[in-house]
Amino acid sequence: MVSNAAALKVRPTGSLPVVAPAAGAAVEPRPRAARMGAYLALTKPRIIELLLVTTVPTMVVAAGGWPSLKLVLATLFGGALSAGGANAGNMYLERDIDAVMNRTSRRPIVTGAVAPGNALVFAIALEVVAFASLWLADNLLSAVLALGAALFYVFVYTALLKRRSPQNIVIGGAAGAVPALVGWAAVTGSLGWAPLLLFALIFLWTPPHFWALAIRYRDDYARASVPMMPVVRSLGRTSAEIMGYSVATVACSAAFGAVAHMGWAYWATAALSGAVLVGLSARLCATRTPAVAMRVFHWSITYLSLVFVAMAVDVLLR
Repeated sequence: MVSNAAALKVRPTGSLPVVAPAAGAAVEPRPRAARMGAYLALTKPRIIELLLVTTVPTMVVAAGGWPSLKLVLATLFGGALSAGGANAGNMYLERDIDAVMNRTSRRPIVTGAVAPGNALVFAIALEVVAFASLWLADNLLSAVLALGAALFYVFVYTALLKRRSPQNIVIGGAAGAVPALVGWAAVTGSLGWAPLLLFALIFLWTPPHFWALAIRYRDDYARASVPMMPVVRSLGRTSAEIMGYSVATVACSAAFGAVAHMGWAYWATAALSGAVLVGLSARLCATRTPAVAMRVFHWSITYLSLVFVAMAVDVLLR
């Protein structure tokens, strides 16, 4: 395993081999369902699900109750397309990395299920449709926020930071925090302290969530010369960073609760789920094992879902 920054020299974009069909090789036609499945995989549906989990509860809080079903569906549709386009763009730029990592070696561009050029056109098309739909069905602010997040994810995180800095996911995590702003803007047409604190909560949550997973796939990232924190820093340092960000995330959830005047349902859920997150992070600091890191990773998903669902339930109960 690589545990020291001196042992890693990051290669520039495009320096890794790209897996491609041999010249002159016959390409077997794919059934329509398989092709559709490959394009769907480009959007990383599981990541989109998590992003949308933060959008609807934010809309409930912004509206002080259930927003109109039409508005919710329009926001989810546009948000899903925008996130999907960003993810497809990410796969297009990272196809050389994906080819040498075990975790990503079955992605559609690597396997040849989708040609790189087609993936790029697909990503751009999704962003165009997403922007238009959010502008027409919601408002210009929500459309601009969604597009800005997609561009930030593709060009700042993927193209600029991913291969160059161990802080890649810290800065790049801002893109994943924008759906909360989109949801708030869709309802109110403006922003304020409450949505900005939700943005900060997701922003602070992202490093412990992703670094915990990176500990499990440390060798994969090292093989691809990607300077993720567990690759270029010791497990002790990475675990301490995860702990610090976990505490900051829980503190931010409390700040939001105060600013948004949340009730007991939110406070109880945020406190209990946050205590588990911090407790698991503390255990990771003590053990520094991939098994505990994966427990932090899985609970971080549960934590974020619980906090956002709780804020919606709290509003509806009151």
